Amino acid sequence: MVNFRIVLAGLLVLTIGVFSGAAAQDTRPPQLDKLKVPAGFKVQVFKDNLANARSMVLSPSGILYVGTRTKGCVYALVDKDKDGKADEVFVIAQKLNMPNGVAFRNGSLYVAEIHRVIRFDNIESHLKSPPAPVVVSTNFPDKIHHGWKFIAFGPDDKLYVPVGAPCNVCMRNDPFAAISRLKPDGTEQEVFARGIRNTVGFDWHPITKQLWFTDNGRDNMNDTTPPDELNSAPQAGLHFGFPYFYGNNVPDPEFGSRAPANLKPVPPRLPFGAHVAALGMRFYTGKMFPPEYKNQIFVAQHGSWNSSKKVGYQVMCVKLDGDKVVSSTPFMTGFLQPGEQVIGRPADVLVMPDGALLVSDDDAGAIYRVSYQVAGGDKSKSTGDKSKSTGDKSKSTGDKSKSAGDKSKSNH
Repeated sequence: MVNFRIVLAGLLVLTIGVFSGAAAQDTRPPQLDKLKVPAGFKVQVFKDNLANARSMVLSPSGILYVGTRTKGCVYALVDKDKDGKADEVFVIAQKLNMPNGVAFRNGSLYVAEIHRVIRFDNIESHLKSPPAPVVVSTNFPDKIHHGWKFIAFGPDDKLYVPVGAPCNVCMRNDPFAAISRLKPDGTEQEVFARGIRNTVGFDWHPITKQLWFTDNGRDNMNDTTPPDELNSAPQAGLHFGFPYFYGNNVPDPEFGSRAPANLKPVPPRLPFGAHVAALGMRFYTGKMFPPEYKNQIFVAQHGSWNSSKKVGYQVMCVKLDGDKVVSSTPFMTGFLQPGEQVIGRPADVLVMPDGALLVSDDDAGAIYRVSYQVAGGDKSKSTGDKSKSTGDKSKSTGDKSKSAGDKSKSNH
């Protein structure tokens, strides 16, 4: 009887809606003292013990929804007292098929699994007991390789959903290696852009409303080739080169000779370093940071897994002059420590209504809040690490794991 009561108590804990600490064994304590940002900025923990925290979306009411790739669950984080730290965590769903992507529209939470998009209606009235999801669309392949998705609603009120190439490099028909879009009810699905190996982050320019997105280059060439990319799509129907070309339209050694004669691939706006794993990106639309950050791009570089020297593992700031890229510099570093010790892997970024920048870390299982403190006053209401370090300008390096099989499956 004693054992039965213990088991029953455990089951009750597992089924409770309010979540105080997600799978602590899959997280690690954040090391704020090792994370570096430019002078005047500071880093604090918005939420830790949040296993495999990946893509983020904020609802109009201020609830943060977070997808995961390997944990199969979706979280809702509530900052009740608006102090820059989450007070409650709810588990919206569990045992899903890599629910990396989350989007929010008209009170409904949209979640992208490998093979489908689902929707939780009126979710904020049911955080403790979420409703069964409505299936929006099952019109997606079930291939796991590069099948996890970042999703977002565009200025046209359509849901943009990418499907990565189911391989390191190969030729596949739609919807692989493309970004599709569909109406909120799942109808009228169409391919918006092609030739995109694997994007896990995009956003729309706040002025031009053009789509910008990251893309991960192929593996198994060398440490410097091909680059990851930052691209923009000013219109539908463009092709961005994969698998025929990479970078500034350099022919792929395997598929370059097979390119259609009339193909005119769009070169990247910015080639990043090879294997840095550029994932989540957002335009900075807040007012907390200094004016020079307005409408600039923050990009989370998740870090490499197959480079002989680790690269990535940082948040970059990409400066624009109009729609022209003029510079790209490290903004938040320290995830990669001396001796190639990894203490975190940034996966996504999100601008909060107060202007702070959230950074998810799926390796440490944490979400960080980056705020700016002006001289003589603090634009952030929160406390935390007031370190004013100038930021590590090192070209941080990635994960040289040499796992067996096709290594491009591993961890972006």
